[in-house]
Amino acid sequence: MSKLPIKNELGFFEIRLESIGGLGAHLAGKMLAEAGVLGLGLNGAHFSSYGSEKKGSPVKSFIRFGEGEIRASSPIERPHIVGVFHENLFKTIDVANGLYPDGVIVVNTTKTPDEIRERFNIKSGTVAVVDALGISVEEKTRVNTAMLGAIFRVASFLDPESMRNVIRQTFEEKYPKLVDSNIRTFDRGFNEVQFKTYEAEEGAVAEYVRPKSALGYETQPIGGVIINPGNSILKDLSSSRQGFLPAFEQEKCINCANCDFACPDLCFVWEEKEDKKGRPQMFLQGIDYQYCKGCMKCVAVCPTGALTKVREVDGYADEHRVPHQFVLASN
Repeated sequence: MSKLPIKNELGFFEIRLESIGGLGAHLAGKMLAEAGVLGLGLNGAHFSSYGSEKKGSPVKSFIRFGEGEIRASSPIERPHIVGVFHENLFKTIDVANGLYPDGVIVVNTTKTPDEIRERFNIKSGTVAVVDALGISVEEKTRVNTAMLGAIFRVASFLDPESMRNVIRQTFEEKYPKLVDSNIRTFDRGFNEVQFKTYEAEEGAVAEYVRPKSALGYETQPIGGVIINPGNSILKDLSSSRQGFLPAFEQEKCINCANCDFACPDLCFVWEEKEDKKGRPQMFLQGIDYQYCKGCMKCVAVCPTGALTKVREVDGYADEHRVPHQFVLASN
């Protein structure tokens, strides 16, 4: 049996994966637990927490390792390692919440550890970065195996060969063609991760702030009245995108509105103008990326190539966004 390098007060080494649906965090947690139990002889437990089972919705996956019995099944609030499968999650949740001062956070990003430290407001510990999305695109796999490679690199007690065996067992029966590509993805994540350690201040402790409901028994309006029912104007779906978004070239657009029919979130912004014969017609002005979750249905139905799939880079959505002009109130 392998020895855990560090344990909490209950004798566990704990890992929390922060992700969105569709990136494979649940399967990654399951495979990580299997590698520890079957390959290293540790006791392990895994479960995930998510709302609606669909792409883009927040997902948390919890993994516990112990040298003795594991009888705890609560969510992990003070992890030793946090794996962030989607960089933009920081906009909606505190992904590093409860991380130990000497803990490790592994982020799927193209940024440097210093940039991630500033963006996530991480005071100490080890910040590891890996372009898991880029690796998965090149290898035609998923983000999860690249992230597992990075996690195995920063968790020295884990044996990479045990994960390679789990990958073979997971895919060889149903999807034998995916075995080699997923092992390559894992190895690239292991080898290409970059990390930097920041010293913790003396006496620093891990603090977990448990999220509170915006409307509880003390803050709910009298009678339980819903003041703003069904209003989606303020929603922001940018954290639901899986690293890609549609790019719009107005010169190629014929204003056929196929994209608008296919879009489930009304992202496209139109304006009435006169055509060449002076007749009123609706012309597509652009995309309001605040409401775009990157489903790419618009790209699939565009007949002229005016919409193309591109990898999202920092600032692209803000720079190219054409905001909707909603009339919220009128006299």
